[in-house]
Amino acid sequence: MTNILITGGSGFFGSLLKRRLLDEGYACTNIDLVPDPDTHPNLTSIQGDIRDPDLLQRIFATGNFAAVQHCAAQLAHDAIDDNLLWTSNVNGTRNLAEAAKQHGVRKFIFISSNCLWASNLGHDVTEDEPPSPIELYGRSKLTGEQVLNDYAADLDIITIRCPTIIDSGRLGLLAILFEFIDDGKKVWVVGDGSNRYQFIYAQDLATACIQSLGYSGSNLFHIGSDHVTSLKQVYEAVIREAGSRSRVASLPKAPTIAAMQFAHKLKLSPLGPYHYQMIAESFVFDTTRIRRELNWTPTLTNEEMMVRAYRYYADNRRAIHSRTDVSAHSKPASMGIIRALKWFS
Repeated sequence: MTNILITGGSGFFGSLLKRRLLDEGYACTNIDLVPDPDTHPNLTSIQGDIRDPDLLQRIFATGNFAAVQHCAAQLAHDAIDDNLLWTSNVNGTRNLAEAAKQHGVRKFIFISSNCLWASNLGHDVTEDEPPSPIELYGRSKLTGEQVLNDYAADLDIITIRCPTIIDSGRLGLLAILFEFIDDGKKVWVVGDGSNRYQFIYAQDLATACIQSLGYSGSNLFHIGSDHVTSLKQVYEAVIREAGSRSRVASLPKAPTIAAMQFAHKLKLSPLGPYHYQMIAESFVFDTTRIRRELNWTPTLTNEEMMVRAYRYYADNRRAIHSRTDVSAHSKPASMGIIRALKWFS
């Protein structure tokens, strides 16, 4: 049975990919800092740290892996400190690549991010455009890509840059939006809400990861949804689905962004530099290459996947807000000063 190593397989997306692989007849070995909620006859779960090269050597020595699916990452709003984020996302990636090289595991699939940019380029962004991240998480993902480039002679590396991953169970910062809608509060956009920001349906991303197992050689792919509408339209679709009395309201762009920057400096907000830089901007990936090379096609629009995510939140709200020992995307982010905005909404 073909065995796949998944990093971050206890998290939101890693769990989904792991279950898809198991359903399709693969064996999986998961390494994650948090416990694995799943059991399966063909699943081996290891609670451990990819920054530990000795642990990785032991795992690779016995795993007989056909490929690595590297999904693990520390997020800016969840990391204990900057060193944890950087060493996890950069050193951990290097450790995995080195272990794969030493044990002859050529196929290496890496989940990267659209946070490599933090401005509206005015057009759909292709793989050939030079990244320009502005905060630590984006810089760490770009450096992770560069680390893997050093192993290009020894590994077949598929890097998939993705926007925000959405599906049932996706929480994190989205849980703040869903709480506002569930409680009938105003949902705020910065500016007029006409900016278009692309998401990716988690099952569509998982399909690309699985299709990458059969791809020959290395490549870099941008992925994302089709028919990207404005954020205001997406929020209104969720409000309609919820039957909520919420409505979309606008905040003035310049003073709101200044307030977000100030709140971040005082550590009063979960929203960091990337968020206040992009909150009123548009960003869409060009997906021509992945469609051509992997014969991949997205299946859900932004509105459809956000409705799925909201339904899960609404059905499980009480249990969701009691979660502790889970990944950042599987629990609500702390509102911080945004709680005050809710009081006035």
